[in-house]
Amino acid sequence: MLDNKKIADFIVNKRKELGMTQVEVAESLQVSFQAVSKWENGTLPNVEMLVALAELLRVTVDEILAGQEKCSENFSYRKAGVDISYTDAMKKEMAVYLETEDKRVLNGFGPFASLYDIDFPKVSSPVLVLKAEEPGSKQKLAMEYGYCESICHDMINHLVNDIAVMGAKPLAVLDTIVCGNAEKETVKSFVKGISKACKENECALVGGETSIQPQVVEKGVYILTSSIAGIVSKEAIIDGSAIREGDAVLAVASNGLHTNGYSLVRMLMDKMPQIKLDKVAGETFIEQIMKPHTPYYKAIQKIAPQVHGMAHITGGGIEGNLSRIIPEGLCAEIDLCRIKPLPIFNYIQKAGNIEEEEMLSTFNCGVGLIVVTPNEQKEEVIAKVEEYYSCYEIGVMVQGQKKVMYKGHIY
Repeated sequence: MLDNKKIADFIVNKRKELGMTQVEVAESLQVSFQAVSKWENGTLPNVEMLVALAELLRVTVDEILAGQEKCSENFSYRKAGVDISYTDAMKKEMAVYLETEDKRVLNGFGPFASLYDIDFPKVSSPVLVLKAEEPGSKQKLAMEYGYCESICHDMINHLVNDIAVMGAKPLAVLDTIVCGNAEKETVKSFVKGISKACKENECALVGGETSIQPQVVEKGVYILTSSIAGIVSKEAIIDGSAIREGDAVLAVASNGLHTNGYSLVRMLMDKMPQIKLDKVAGETFIEQIMKPHTPYYKAIQKIAPQVHGMAHITGGGIEGNLSRIIPEGLCAEIDLCRIKPLPIFNYIQKAGNIEEEEMLSTFNCGVGLIVVTPNEQKEEVIAKVEEYYSCYEIGVMVQGQKKVMYKGHIY
């Protein structure tokens, strides 16, 4: 005797394994959405439709009627959790996001590797600038709260900022998505977000890898990483070596946490779950902390020839990042009273009773980028950056053995 509930559950599970929605099944079989819904609630399809459904779900009619796959000594990659035909079809759908007008990209979807023309006749002594990045534990929150495409902008903006502060122009990005099972709409959202973020930063997504690891990563878990190649003339590299005593230290505003400090924030959310919907400056706490990382590339392009050094403020805060570019014997004297912390940082500090030192070493506190420029050029640099983001002076370069020294207080 047929067990209609068991059959219905089997149909639902096979559909979900393939990453398909009821609407997609209905469209593939040219039936109504209501018909699919009935099958998944215990009403059997007719014989002709049963054959078509079995083919779509990649099982046999007997397996549908039994409500389970046949036990067999035969092993397969699909039974181990990886369906090559499904992933190949999914990747072909992703190919549209690899389309680019960049003539340097010499091939598209399909080859074993991407080809990129690196002949730069207008760039003297070209130097490749390489970097890899991942959006940290913020991606866990992105999956929980529906920010799949947004987290890709976090990753790419962070990646481009890191090479742009060295004077580099971003060229090409490769992404990697590791998951326990590849849900088509989720992966499509990731690739779309990465591609869009690349275009906004004037570079190209040239390829990547979707790695399905069912016995390594749990179903529903996704891990994103990406790598970038940029280029800069050797004489135009910005590494801080030009920084001099008397240079002005400028802050360029962030829009929030960017991609750092989320382990602390998640601990705060676990201890105080009610804060998730609290309003901070007119937005919920979740909306505030999930704003994508600010992209500084276009502003940096405008000021690069006039600056002596730039620091992207990520993990480690102002001191941890600014100290990486300051020459020996010099010190950035930062007046914390001049920094303009965003409301979300004030909220986190008070909610968690977090000490100022901890806030400064964990978060950017409203400063996403620091620019060191000759004092006589600071007003012009500020004006150029202000076309995109708030920019203001927070310190000066002085002689000293400690590379960053704070005075005053931010909290």
